[in-house]
Amino acid sequence: MISDFNSFTGPTEFDCDVCIIGAGAAGVTLARQLSSSKLNVLLLESGGSDFEPDVQELAIGESSGFSYYELEHARLRFFGGTCAIWGGRTAQLDQIDFEQRDWIPHSGWPFEKETLAPYYHRAQELLEIPAVANNQLPGFANPFDEEKLKTAFWQFDEKFDRFALHCNIDLGQKPRVSILMHATVTRLITSENGQAIQTVEIKNHKGMQGVIRARTFVLATGGLEVPRLLLSSKSASHPEGVGNNNDLVGRYFMEHPRARGARIVPKNAKALFKLLPEVTRHHGDRYGMLLRPGETYQEQEALLNTGFTLSVRKNPGETEEAYKRLYNTIRHGISPNKFGRALWKVIRRAAFNIEDSLGTYLRTSQCKKPSYGLYAILRAEQAPNPQSRVKLSEDRDGLGMARINLDWQLSDLDKHSANGAISALDSELRRLDIGHAEPAPWLNGSGKTWEFDPLASSHSIGGYHHMGTARMADSAKQGVTDADGRVHGVENLYIAGSALFPTSGWANPTLTILAMTLRLADKLETTAAT
Repeated sequence: MISDFNSFTGPTEFDCDVCIIGAGAAGVTLARQLSSSKLNVLLLESGGSDFEPDVQELAIGESSGFSYYELEHARLRFFGGTCAIWGGRTAQLDQIDFEQRDWIPHSGWPFEKETLAPYYHRAQELLEIPAVANNQLPGFANPFDEEKLKTAFWQFDEKFDRFALHCNIDLGQKPRVSILMHATVTRLITSENGQAIQTVEIKNHKGMQGVIRARTFVLATGGLEVPRLLLSSKSASHPEGVGNNNDLVGRYFMEHPRARGARIVPKNAKALFKLLPEVTRHHGDRYGMLLRPGETYQEQEALLNTGFTLSVRKNPGETEEAYKRLYNTIRHGISPNKFGRALWKVIRRAAFNIEDSLGTYLRTSQCKKPSYGLYAILRAEQAPNPQSRVKLSEDRDGLGMARINLDWQLSDLDKHSANGAISALDSELRRLDIGHAEPAPWLNGSGKTWEFDPLASSHSIGGYHHMGTARMADSAKQGVTDADGRVHGVENLYIAGSALFPTSGWANPTLTILAMTLRLADKLETTAAT
């Protein structure tokens, strides 16, 4: 059943077995997996089926650290969430991302990659992409020394609106699933001893209030909103917010920062593009290439698992091409309502077709123009940093909740790792006698920790990937949740999504979010059966 809280006329109470808060990729996937179980599921969404300015206004916040996107543009509040406008890039985290690395403070997941292997496979099936392992393109031979420089490949989910409501109407028709729209959770209310969530409060813009009772609650609201809700839910047993007895909620905020890392000077551009295709098709499926330092080199040089692409871009200080400005205007400037999203999908598919059929020709011809160059564009892993955090501001939104203050902090290790990745590239290009890499000026003792460049990427600051703010760890002194995503000390509260990530790797988080959500679904089903 699909209901709209805006249509209710009096205070309302709801009861269920599992209450899922947030209908983005994680929330929708969890509800779908549990729909065939014996559990009664209630899926709450702050917005409706489409973009609404008054609901989106709830996402406004402030930034006090490194420059970041306007927070109201960094995530969307309607069914399907920000995945309603994602580009479909998927990749697994690498094995090294799960390991405790001596040279990276606060690294290490509470389980190995092998734990997620079957769930990665299921997530790939869910997205209708080939179930390949370790981000490889079948049959592709890496020309570089594997110990120093590795190739990796994104896969693409080309059904961009997979998690939108019109693609999930059947979910609301499942006998044990209820979907409630325009229901914003504003507070978690704990039991007297603080060891369980008894109820959650919901509100909407029409002044309605309601209460949800459930055996289990799951927060699936993203890496910014999860800590906001936890920090806002103060009580006598949780005076600093739910799960925050060790002052860890909201800390370790990570992104995938972007930057222009180096100019590549190839001896033969066309030959290099054939050797290292930016985008290619294999058996009809789309793959995009990324390079990263090998594990041996990462350990030797104390580097993060930072990736980069080889992309033709306008030189620094130039004016962007008209077609790029148009694309970015549609991508970022037009309202993400149904019309805007449909227009973006059309342009995105056209861009894919052009890249697939003319990519090598266009890259080669552009490189001959004086205003263009071939660059290493960083898609970096950010080191987990407790000073990089989500806090609450003094300002309040229209429903009375404290707004977010994002204090994003990058570190010397982030810059050192970018330098190391570029050094590995330069060394391998020279060894193969196919060119060399000239590091960007900001990497050469400029005093800058990081430098963003609007011409380097359509997402020039980061990937809109919000990670780490409710990190997993075996100990409550090291993380907010345990390895299952259950908040330490709160027996019936779980978190789903990239807020759980202890480290970020270079990979876009969606595939790992889905894999971990599928694992959580199995956990909840098993727990209910015992």
